[in-house]
Amino acid sequence: MNASVRLSVSSLRAHRRRFAGTFLAVFLGVAFLAGTLVMGDTLRASFDSMFGDAARGTDAVVRSADAITTPGESQGVRQPVAAGLARTVEKVPGVAAAVPDVRGAGQLVGADGEPIGGQGPPTLAGNWITDPELNPYRLAEGRAPQRSGEVVVNRGAAEKGGLRIGDTTTLRTPDPVRVTVVGLATFGGEDGMAQVTFTGMTMADAQKYLTARPGEAAAVQVRAGPGVTQRELVDRLTPVLPQDVEAITGQESAEENNEMISGRFLSVFTLFLLVFSGVALLVATFSIHNTFAIVVAQRTRENALLRALGASRRQVTVAALVEAGAVALTASLAGLAGGIGIAAGLQTLFPALGFPFPEGDLVVTGLSMALPLAAGIVVCLGSALLPAVRAGRTAPLAALRETAVDTSGASRPRAIAGTALAALALALSLAGVLVTPSVWLAGSGAVLALVAFVVLGPVASSTAVQVLGSPLARWRGVTGALARRNALRTPRRTAATAGALMIGVAVVSLFTVFGASLKATMDQTVSRSFAGDVAVSAPSFGAGGSGLSPRLAGAIQALPEVDTAVGLGRGVAEVDGEGRALTVTDPVALARTFDLGTVDGSLRRLGTDGIAVTEREAGRRHLTTGDRARLTFTDGTKETFTVRAVYDRSELAGDYVITRAAWAPHRTQDSDTLVAVTFADGVGTDAGTAAVERAARAYGNPEVQTREAYAQSSAGGIDMMLTLVYALLALAVLIALLGIANTLTLAIHERTRELGLLRAVGQTRAQLRAMVRWESVLVAAFGTAGGLALGAFLGWVLVRASDGASDSAFAFALPPASLAVVALVGLAAGALAGLRPARRAARLDVLRAVAAE
Repeated sequence: MNASVRLSVSSLRAHRRRFAGTFLAVFLGVAFLAGTLVMGDTLRASFDSMFGDAARGTDAVVRSADAITTPGESQGVRQPVAAGLARTVEKVPGVAAAVPDVRGAGQLVGADGEPIGGQGPPTLAGNWITDPELNPYRLAEGRAPQRSGEVVVNRGAAEKGGLRIGDTTTLRTPDPVRVTVVGLATFGGEDGMAQVTFTGMTMADAQKYLTARPGEAAAVQVRAGPGVTQRELVDRLTPVLPQDVEAITGQESAEENNEMISGRFLSVFTLFLLVFSGVALLVATFSIHNTFAIVVAQRTRENALLRALGASRRQVTVAALVEAGAVALTASLAGLAGGIGIAAGLQTLFPALGFPFPEGDLVVTGLSMALPLAAGIVVCLGSALLPAVRAGRTAPLAALRETAVDTSGASRPRAIAGTALAALALALSLAGVLVTPSVWLAGSGAVLALVAFVVLGPVASSTAVQVLGSPLARWRGVTGALARRNALRTPRRTAATAGALMIGVAVVSLFTVFGASLKATMDQTVSRSFAGDVAVSAPSFGAGGSGLSPRLAGAIQALPEVDTAVGLGRGVAEVDGEGRALTVTDPVALARTFDLGTVDGSLRRLGTDGIAVTEREAGRRHLTTGDRARLTFTDGTKETFTVRAVYDRSELAGDYVITRAAWAPHRTQDSDTLVAVTFADGVGTDAGTAAVERAARAYGNPEVQTREAYAQSSAGGIDMMLTLVYALLALAVLIALLGIANTLTLAIHERTRELGLLRAVGQTRAQLRAMVRWESVLVAAFGTAGGLALGAFLGWVLVRASDGASDSAFAFALPPASLAVVALVGLAAGALAGLRPARRAARLDVLRAVAAE
């Protein structure tokens, strides 16, 4: 063992440059993974601390016991409690103070006329609690609101909207309210609760604008007296509360709020980054394996001499693994330091991008360090295992051979195995798409397709490089022909080198195709369902914003330029025991503005006890016209509704439709998420849009869009997602580029004598550089072409499987322009990767190269 270690150390000293690419590949993968984990731990700890500090004075929260949760939402909708319940609570022994807490949606309009918070995080409004210990917000500047129209705003929202103390602006509740900023507040020591905005009003204003009926509150905040614990306080409160009201501890409330605001986002965000860390490490695996395979092939003669001198197979194998372990350990340790640096950089970068990364020290846990370290070492050692075993199998007689070039190629067993895997992958994918729609089944086929591509790589590389290199041989003459021949020399090496780039390009292509398909789906949905001319839209409560005033549709309907204006509101109820979203609207106007497909029954006859249901939901619940459905609303009321219409399409209209009159007794803070407008005959788009914009200006100036613009803006988040995906996948492409460069560098070392002979017979330095560069481009072209084909196939599988496994209809779209850009980037990466090896080859001394072994 000691001899193996000494041999490995001396080999590493003598050939440090050979492992530079491997070191960088491991370093980048480990750094990205460690940075992701450290950033996630830091964010989680910061938010825990922030919410804990904000809720420190609240010992109990009294609220409605039941919540209705609709699919896709983590937080349910609760009915209000009576604000007067605070007086009852105050009389309970051990209670020091109890105040009603009125909460609702309220979106401030900034100094530039744009809503603060946009389409994203929740924008909240409520009463400013005068008890400083019960108020999670702390007054940082100015004073508390005292008169109607005065508000306190969290400092982060004020800075984002360009508002200062004394400014007057509009608060959408969703009805527009003119307010004056008299104070700025912080939350848990921060300028806001993540990107959530908060506007504090007087109690009278909060109940007037944020509740459906006077005397209601979202909850009652309670502070305990000296010596009373939170659990003891809850136990004392429970007996005096009404049956449908509960008390929870302040700590439980803080944890729920933290989960609502940051928990789900952090989980998804961290998982998102971890997936890309995995892709980066997978790409690194190909580069690392290729490096060690080439090094072992180049040292065949050296290993054979060691075997001839008495070294055992085990010693040679161990020596190779010790080299890999040394590279893995040093690169992984450096990657941990790099990951901490990445997290520190993101802590500075995020606020500049609009996401407030909480201030404070980075949180570095043992797991966030141990996991990347283990991953780096396992990936490196696992990649080097087969080459190390191959090194141990070197026969002593190999020392007598003239060369030690890896000539492994495409064997018949590999071709048979790869073809069988490809057939199985295709069968599973098609079964998951066409036979039994299943994302998991299709995903299994996709994974097998990736494995099949890797196995078939050496088989396909010869044919692919010949085809891709044919134009090069005609265009560049002897230089191009030599570049193609060099790429064909070792099919397995070419395939392994291109495999790293193939995976990166495949993932980029997959997301490009899926993103284009989502856009096409949204455009198809709007084109098929929305028959109006313009749309006035706002995000739903759960996605941020305050919605649109229910009075806006009526104001637009009164315009002479408008034929029909219909507002779509949102409600929630349990339908036969399951939480469901309700569309609250005028069903007659809805049918004129939206294409609902075939309608069985009559939308005109819904009234206050009728409901319209989509054909899919009716089939799932075995309902037809005339049947009855039991609805339970957030206020606890249970009513029986008669199904009076069953309609075909539901993309924009929703699965359940009731009238505003039916919803009115159960509403909380009423709002619309969309107002669809159809112009009168003879009214042009420009004139009609201008008239609608004038009417909407008095309601907080929401955006008015044509049908085409509405479809594009609905898919706007997809472009943002793709930008983030491309930025993250740049790391994988960079690692693949390093792999190509490292392989070419090692190949140049292997072909030193050959290159010297080419120079001796008249090849110029420029021709030699071009030959190496074009070889790199050919390898990259093979990887890019394979990645595009694989990514497009996986994108099709994902879209079709999602279409069959979900209620939504997905449209498949193949974006040729975007994929062409991906192809050009892949080729450019190959050209860039070949620059340094080409320069190094051109600098070889001819006489020394010719004399090299």
